[in-house]
Amino acid sequence: MRFIKGVVVAGGLAAVGVLCMSFLHRPFYSDKYKIYFDEKLIKGKEDFLAKPAADIKSHSRPNVILILADDLGPTDLSLYGNKAITTPNIDKLGKDGVVFSEGYISSPVCSPSRAGLLTGRYQQRFGHEFQPNHRYLKNMAEYYGLKMLPRFRPLTPIKETDVPSTEDRLRQGLPPSEITLADMLKRYDYSTAIIGKWHLGAADFAKPCARGFDYQYGFYEAFTLYTPTSNPDVVNTHIGRDFIDQHEWQTAEGRRGNCAILRNCCEEKEENKYLTDKLTDEAISYIDRSKSGPFFLYLPYNAPHAPLQAMKKYYNMYSNIKDPVKRTYAAMIKNLDDQVGRLLQHVDSLGLTDNTMIVFLSDNGGVSYNGTTDNAPFKGGKFTNFEGGIRVPFMMKWKGHIQPGTVYHEPVISLDIFATVAAAVNMDLPSDRKYDGVDLVPFITGEKKEAAHNALYWRSDFNKAIRKGDWKLIINEYDNTTVLYNIKEDKEEKHNLATLKPKVVADLSQDLAGWEKELIKPLWPRVVNYVYKDDEGGKTVFAF
Repeated sequence: MRFIKGVVVAGGLAAVGVLCMSFLHRPFYSDKYKIYFDEKLIKGKEDFLAKPAADIKSHSRPNVILILADDLGPTDLSLYGNKAITTPNIDKLGKDGVVFSEGYISSPVCSPSRAGLLTGRYQQRFGHEFQPNHRYLKNMAEYYGLKMLPRFRPLTPIKETDVPSTEDRLRQGLPPSEITLADMLKRYDYSTAIIGKWHLGAADFAKPCARGFDYQYGFYEAFTLYTPTSNPDVVNTHIGRDFIDQHEWQTAEGRRGNCAILRNCCEEKEENKYLTDKLTDEAISYIDRSKSGPFFLYLPYNAPHAPLQAMKKYYNMYSNIKDPVKRTYAAMIKNLDDQVGRLLQHVDSLGLTDNTMIVFLSDNGGVSYNGTTDNAPFKGGKFTNFEGGIRVPFMMKWKGHIQPGTVYHEPVISLDIFATVAAAVNMDLPSDRKYDGVDLVPFITGEKKEAAHNALYWRSDFNKAIRKGDWKLIINEYDNTTVLYNIKEDKEEKHNLATLKPKVVADLSQDLAGWEKELIKPLWPRVVNYVYKDDEGGKTVFAF
């Protein structure tokens, strides 16, 4: 009898074990995120781009250079108050034109902000709300494994069994319905190039060579190596046991897949030269080939995004910085500044400065969670809707149109670049879609006295925000929290006035809800959550 009972118990335990293993390893999958693009807008785009632009020769057609830094914080430049790093070349660009003291990006993370930048539209209008993700959790075993892994923090896995199929993951990227600035400028006989980081998808429809760019040099992924790790002239700095940093080093090693360096979206290049320098070489070469103009150069450097690699000659400049992470980061910014200076000097040497609009900004705030920067005095950083995540260094130079030494103090956003270029070229825009930016020039010159924007908006799933006048409202539906700040008086976002100003909260909430009605659902889901901890010990969850 005991033997029989033992067999029954053992059998029961085995059955439970089988059920548990089945539960833990059952694959996650759903048709919920099958991607369908807007066919009506695709047709509208095709029809619009097929029409010749009217009266091209009678209008000014300035060259346009759009320089984008990667993860450069709002106070990482000496022009914006940094005392540890001097950036005279980027500073001079701003001093020769206009510096925006309250410049914003449309998302606190790389890919969505680039989607908004290149289309002039809030990216939530076309579903590009999150980073393209080729790897989601496979099963509950992975979920519990990551949840218990200390070095995965400050990320937390999400218990979401509805994940896209492999086919739909590969379709994540800038939707084919969208018209890029390069598409628009080609209608006006511009030569167009992207040199640097793309990060808007690697499907055939999403590649830069299918999005209006005549020439491409760079990579598709969020990051890659700056130079092989074996380069004797480079310092490779790993960030402790940081999960994201380890992932970036492992993925970038060997520059394979989307980390590969490509020319014209097909020719893979083996490059040993430090990438920030090489991208500048390519940019100068392109300008030399295109100097008869007009041309559009989109130059999205990957500096100072991790993995952290700095040339020793720059690293040695910052021996006063004892933390190797911060030291490497400073060296990378200094290198970036020198390369921007080299580019600007070349433009000037060719006599192109008088007819070239040059814009510089970052794709989001600095990465505070890994110790590279803290965005002080601003709160938060990349991934967050606090000022440290969405406020960026932002400046523009256009000789003869913008008075040197101008500082514009009203809020502006990256979406304005599309509209400003469109106005400079006297472009007509399609009527089947809404554009969200404004031409900044009349506001900069004082021709228009009112603020450039009535309100600015942000949304990443359950994280939502609005900036209207001096007020900023942040709603977090995951944490069920609402905070209200007066940014003019409290740029550090220390004093939550939500309970003291209920009418302001109600009005801003209504404006935000009205904007959201114009948006569509994300075409693909977030992959993890990010837990931000403030100096007072408070925690806020952000979608990533």
